[in-house]
Amino acid sequence: MPRQIIATSDAPAAIGPYSQAVRVGDTVWLSGQIPLDPATGELVAGDFEAQVERAFQNMAAVATAAGGTLDGVVKLTLFLTDLGKFGTVNEIMKRHFSAPYPARSTVGVASLPRGAQFEVEAVLVLERAV
Repeated sequence: MPRQIIATSDAPAAIGPYSQAVRVGDTVWLSGQIPLDPATGELVAGDFEAQVERAFQNMAAVATAAGGTLDGVVKLTLFLTDLGKFGTVNEIMKRHFSAPYPARSTVGVASLPRGAQFEVEAVLVLERAV
């Protein structure tokens, strides 16, 4: 099955040798999104909550470019530099996802690119046209 590279200017450009997302059939693998402002490529100003919001907004933009929405996400992987902020991420996730929620893993990491405190990656399944 051929793969399709997904790219949008509504999310930050890749900062390395990777694609924002890759679609194969009805499945889209979205690369990790950190809280970069798509217009400037810089880390967003603000606290941890602002970073999480921006990362999910970036992910939503890539999902849209792939022809889907966050409602089609079946698996998330979250990366936090401070697992003590796990509850904050849960509350913010409720603004972007509704039940039934996607499967999820959360990983505590020592550091993330550009000094970010949060990163999220996902697998998205697109709805088939009827």
